[in-house]
Amino acid sequence: MSQVLTVSCKLKASQSQAAKLDATMDAFVQALNWVNQNTPEKIVNAVKLQSLCYYEIRARFGLSSNLAQQVCRRVAGARKVARQRNRPVKEFKRRFVTYDARIFSFRQKDWTVSLTTVEGRERFELAIGNYQRGMLAGSNPKSATLVQRKDGSYSIQICVEKKPPKQQDTDRVIGVDFGRTDIAHTSDGDNWNGQQLNRVRDHYSRLRAVLQRKASKGTRSSRRRCRQLLQRLSGKERRFQVWVNHRISKAIVSGAKATNSAIALEDLTGIRERVNQQPRSKAERRRTNSWAFYQLRQFLEYKARVAGVSLILVPPAYTSQTCHKCLHIHPDPAQSYRSGKSFKCGHCGWEGDADLNGANVIALLGAVVNQPRGPGLFCSLVEQNRPRATESPLRTA
Repeated sequence: MSQVLTVSCKLKASQSQAAKLDATMDAFVQALNWVNQNTPEKIVNAVKLQSLCYYEIRARFGLSSNLAQQVCRRVAGARKVARQRNRPVKEFKRRFVTYDARIFSFRQKDWTVSLTTVEGRERFELAIGNYQRGMLAGSNPKSATLVQRKDGSYSIQICVEKKPPKQQDTDRVIGVDFGRTDIAHTSDGDNWNGQQLNRVRDHYSRLRAVLQRKASKGTRSSRRRCRQLLQRLSGKERRFQVWVNHRISKAIVSGAKATNSAIALEDLTGIRERVNQQPRSKAERRRTNSWAFYQLRQFLEYKARVAGVSLILVPPAYTSQTCHKCLHIHPDPAQSYRSGKSFKCGHCGWEGDADLNGANVIALLGAVVNQPRGPGLFCSLVEQNRPRATESPLRTA
């Protein structure tokens, strides 16, 4: 199965070409908003939207046939996503244009792209480095998105289909435990401490609270300025999270590839809803919900696929309470061998970092999934009359 990767490339545009791109993006976004406002919200099918407003789009905004079709497809796609989130599509603000193979082409011999504008077809040179050249070499991209950066430059985000390498066969599995104290901790002992990250996030939270208070008071100009600063702060915090998650995921995948290992993660789907049901302070709720763990998992998934590393999802139940040495948990369901960052097993006596223990348990589970014909996981009960509660729920036949 092929994998679609996005390659962002800066465009070299002359003054006349820039004017054509501006006119095209303005017309495209205006057409998006017009279609969204003048068609029933329940219509999420691109073909139905096209039958309703295709000719009107071309007459009002001067878009070509294929660009008019792209408008209908983009509105339909946005409405489908909004329906899943139970909220309507209010407005398209960002200036962009989507292209398919009929109105976009890439030429490797001179590293240029051809784009359809409101004033005809134009060819643009790409200002790219070795990474982009390596990704685009030998490819035949079928779609792209034209965007304008805040500094006024233009960028084309080209979608490239790559066939990922065959996943390596291995018996070795690296377990990765996600958490708040340590953003990620591997069974090999690598960890990314979250204390510095928490300080940065707390700083953003305090700054955001101050700006929100000021945005509701003061003069009109001061309120407007505070809202602008809040928007800029949101983008800065989001970019910081993306950078950290990229760095962590790259290190984990590189380590797994170098040691010919698979990667095992906990399947934390729905954990935010479950955790939020527990009584906690407002600050604790914010710290738990503000980090993008699902984004980190997505980065790991696609980087592992590109590198040919197998990625395994395991159930998270009892992974932090089970001793990875003897696979026992505390006999009292109300207690645990784990206390904060430390773990001391009352059965075999192992003592160490709690996140390292959890990562090792995840690695054991991943090994069972990766090699289902193996011996499995089970605990050895030294006493016949030992309470059954000491048996680990991770036991498999």
